[in-house]
Amino acid sequence: MNRKELEQRRDELQQRLKAVERDLGSGLDRDPEEQAQELENRDTLLEIARVAERELRDVEAQLRELDET
Repeated sequence: MNRKELEQRRDELQQRLKAVERDLGSGLDRDPEEQAQELENRDTLLEIARVAERELRDVEAQLRELDET
């Protein structure tokens, strides 16, 4: 990937992480059935965040390498 593509990917990942943080911070519904679904979704959101954070670290490392050359 070139610098522009890496920067675009970094921005996409940062936006994804912000969206996940918003979703996780929204709290639970009062309906117990809805709460159960939201808790299942929480696990999925946490995994999405974990993967995005790892990829973001990789992209930022690649950008730093480009800066050093």
